[in-house]
Amino acid sequence: MGWHRELLIGFDLETTGTDPREARIVTGAVIEVRAGEPMGRREWLADPGVPIPADAVAVHGISSERAAAEGRPADRVADAIADVLTAHWRTGVPVVAYNAAFDLTLLSAELRRHGLPSLSDRLGGRDPAPVIDPYTIDRSVDRYRRGKRNLEAVCAEYGVVLDAAHDATADALAAARLACAIAVRHPKVAALGPAELHRRQIEWYAQWAADFQNFLRRKGDATASVDGTWPLRELAGEPV
Repeated sequence: MGWHRELLIGFDLETTGTDPREARIVTGAVIEVRAGEPMGRREWLADPGVPIPADAVAVHGISSERAAAEGRPADRVADAIADVLTAHWRTGVPVVAYNAAFDLTLLSAELRRHGLPSLSDRLGGRDPAPVIDPYTIDRSVDRYRRGKRNLEAVCAEYGVVLDAAHDATADALAAARLACAIAVRHPKVAALGPAELHRRQIEWYAQWAADFQNFLRRKGDATASVDGTWPLRELAGEPV
């Protein structure tokens, strides 16, 4: 059947900023999807414990006042999301996240910030896997296509409906559906098992990062450095 017709877990975070090591969770969603159709969902609204900048509010629409009044404590939200994701990984179900290196690194940073067990700790010492990242896959299988590669643009390219961009639940569902659409268009991707696809994405992301770093240096930024680690970046010099 192919992994894209089996159970997938869409995952997305909306946050206070764009640095995954420093930003905080505002909303999160985990949605069960089979053959592109949602089967169940979990949603969270967090009080991040810091003011939500105006530019972040403009993206996802959650104000500091609403988060403080309605959100759960940030540590409980991070802990709950980590528990849900690792429960799926323990059974071998792939987690789909668009630009996974951002969301999973941010979640890992939140766990460390609050003194909670890491994703690896919850998995008995193994790395979180399998992860399916449509962002990484699309850049590899269609590397010369011009235009933006954000979720909205790539959904449009593959004919995937994105009901409300920057709503965590909508983005999580769209990411899962996008993974399926990429697999349908590119049978070689569909033919890979989730574990092998995870390994390939590690290689694809590292190659993209090296190419992009070289591009920046050719353009005159001699010290440009692009992190090629996927799906988890390092925190404070240590693996997350």
